[in-house]
Amino acid sequence: MKRFVQKFTNYLEVEKNYSQHTLRSYRTDLAELVEFLKDKAPGDVDNIDLRRFLAELKNRGCSKRTVVRKLAAVRSFFKFLFREQLVKLNPADSVFTPKLDNRLPEFLDEGKTVELVTAPSGNDITDKRDRAILEVLYSTGIRVSELVGLNDSSVDLIAGAVKVRGKGKKERIAMLGSEAQKALRSYIDKKRGFIFEASSKGRIKVDTEALFLNKRGKRLTDRSIRRLIEKYVKKCSIEQNVSPHSIRHSFATHMLNNGADLRSIQELLGHKNLSTTQIYTHLGTQKIKEIYSKAHPRA
Repeated sequence: MKRFVQKFTNYLEVEKNYSQHTLRSYRTDLAELVEFLKDKAPGDVDNIDLRRFLAELKNRGCSKRTVVRKLAAVRSFFKFLFREQLVKLNPADSVFTPKLDNRLPEFLDEGKTVELVTAPSGNDITDKRDRAILEVLYSTGIRVSELVGLNDSSVDLIAGAVKVRGKGKKERIAMLGSEAQKALRSYIDKKRGFIFEASSKGRIKVDTEALFLNKRGKRLTDRSIRRLIEKYVKKCSIEQNVSPHSIRHSFATHMLNNGADLRSIQELLGHKNLSTTQIYTHLGTQKIKEIYSKAHPRA
């Protein structure tokens, strides 16, 4: 079973271009399945085995959302095995998916978002980089995996755009606002000096393709970006649980609240289906209710 899981995750990494964070989640979820099934081969697994696995997760206290996520990994795994003709039947086809309650994504209001993205205000390369990262995340709404994958060649400051490689290696153009452009120019100027100094001293080998670098001259990871955001959330004393995805949600919500149409937001976010983007209509409705409650004399 472990050999088949390795084959599947290799496919996700090479063919589907999944981020390392997503790959770790798949490996963790499927490792639990392998442990539960003991030495059972994939071709011997049936839907009863998978239902027993889900029941075991529930008995261990896993939330419904966690169970659904792990089932999604199992479904993808067996779908891959069936398509590659490594199993005769897909046992996950007849497994019922627990229904989840709709949960609105966490997002910041406009004031807090501006406070967060402008928090790095120093003049050294780290502050310039952090400011550029936060401005780009909010300006474009791109995923953290897409941000860390950006190269210098991805950015067109004249056009005010950035070429993003999203899920499934699909490319799209994201727009850079004036503040994001300004922050990027400032960071790139500092970065040139950093690269020149590193090259002349020869102490570190710099990744000359990557846009955002760490102190060792290597491409930043998604985990580094999360830690960076946590740092500035604490600095701003923001009590909400803020992640890179929260900034993405804030981007979409603010766009919708300021008159953008849903189809344009779908294109900017890189959503395959409009139904994925439609959750933001609920956020828009929520905002309307708040305004009505505050403004109407008999609300």
